[in-house]
Amino acid sequence: MASDAGRKQFWKRSGAKVPGSIQHVYGAQHPPFDPLLHGTLIKPGSKQPTTPVKLKKVSTFQEFESNTSDAWDLGDDDDELLAIAAENLNTEVVMETAHKVIQNHSKLQEQHKFQEEHLQEEKQVESAELTSIACGDNRLVKSVSEGHTSSSSDYASENSSMQRSQSLPQASSPSLVSGMTDCNTSVTPALTEREASRLDKFKQLLAGPNTDLEELRKLSWSGIPKRVRPIAWKLLSGYLPANVDRRESTLKRKRKEYFAFIEQYYDSRNDENHQDTYRQIHIDIPRMSPEVLRLQPKVTEIFERILFIWAIRHPASGYVQGINDLVTPFFVVFICEYIEEEEVENFDVSSLPEEVLQNIEADSYWCMSKLLDGIQDNYTFAQPGIQKKVKMLEELVSRIDEQVHRHLDQHEVKYLQFAFRWMNNLLMREVPLRCTIRLWDTYQSEPEGFSHFHLYVCAAFLVRWRKEILEEKDFQELLIFLQNLPTVHWGNEEISVLLAEAYRLKFAFADAPNHYKK
Repeated sequence: MASDAGRKQFWKRSGAKVPGSIQHVYGAQHPPFDPLLHGTLIKPGSKQPTTPVKLKKVSTFQEFESNTSDAWDLGDDDDELLAIAAENLNTEVVMETAHKVIQNHSKLQEQHKFQEEHLQEEKQVESAELTSIACGDNRLVKSVSEGHTSSSSDYASENSSMQRSQSLPQASSPSLVSGMTDCNTSVTPALTEREASRLDKFKQLLAGPNTDLEELRKLSWSGIPKRVRPIAWKLLSGYLPANVDRRESTLKRKRKEYFAFIEQYYDSRNDENHQDTYRQIHIDIPRMSPEVLRLQPKVTEIFERILFIWAIRHPASGYVQGINDLVTPFFVVFICEYIEEEEVENFDVSSLPEEVLQNIEADSYWCMSKLLDGIQDNYTFAQPGIQKKVKMLEELVSRIDEQVHRHLDQHEVKYLQFAFRWMNNLLMREVPLRCTIRLWDTYQSEPEGFSHFHLYVCAAFLVRWRKEILEEKDFQELLIFLQNLPTVHWGNEEISVLLAEAYRLKFAFADAPNHYKK
């Protein structure tokens, strides 16, 4: 008896163990780097490629920078952002969040399993009842059976239609429908208790005279409610100042400045020096997602202006394919600010007042510019930033999952062949738009989220598919799978688990780079 009591006390005391800016490079407008035509990466010590365009005579880099100062102009409102740029998130808070996400994911899986078992029991009961009825009245059985068959047929037809729509490419409207109806909060209008509590925390934080940006980053890491996402993104990107009294004047000044650029530069789009840039932008926009937006002439017009003005004002890189995708999340989030609960895929953007459209356009331009300031070496000549990150991804995966790395190597699959797009488009072509928006909540909450944390997200993303990767035994099938990953049904749950795993990798490897260097 004493032994049994001792064991009970031991198990009672014991708990389950939780498992687990850039140095600006002067370049020229250039075509995108094609990884399929370049079998090797830039090796240390090798001669770096030079631009084919003849450089103008400039004695020093400082003179060139001063001559094109607008391309690197940080603006008046960046002091606060720069002051906290070096500050790290509270690691204990984020690690706790990561563990909670994983625990919640496990609980949800158990709930789903219970619901499936309960549903199976109900079906068995229903079948028994129908059998009992059949013994009493054949005519009634026929009536019930026909009604059940009709219902099943209707359901099958509806389910088949849904499956067909969900099997469409990620650029299709179903992805947007799901992404926009919830905007990564609740699908239903009524918020859950947890969502309402989080929304209140955001509102209280944003209501003060000076928003605590560090606290906003901590709250936003786990996702931002739709209702406050526009203002939160503008603050986190550094577009708006933390001081509430300065925001209105800042918005007016920046929006006026953007349309001054339009007036100054946009008419030159057909000039000989710029027509190639404009033509490429015009070609790329129809390839963007979501399809329902890109097919609207008003949206095409707005995107062409944003991308052309950015290219003109950033001669170090000019326009490069892939930059066009980075406008979309900002544009969609800022539209949600004005259309409340309406679904964007059913919304005619041109029906918005012209002043509202201008505000959305200018805000999207400036926030995209802030993002690109941190990853501009991804788009300079030969895109060295991307090549470097793909190499780091390869080294990291070789440490965290040697079997997957060896499998890819044995079948001669190069990381550039699939991961180049992951870096160039920030995974926007790999996951639905709703997932991209959720990812960007966290990216903007992380120090160097788009340039540094994204590497760990890509590593976690690749290892997430280890079972499927190891099952493929052919180069072609492996590459097709890696370039068309089945994420069309992904939502907040999958992204939250992915981010938690990415943070775990960052926590383990970021401060110890030798862990993943060979």
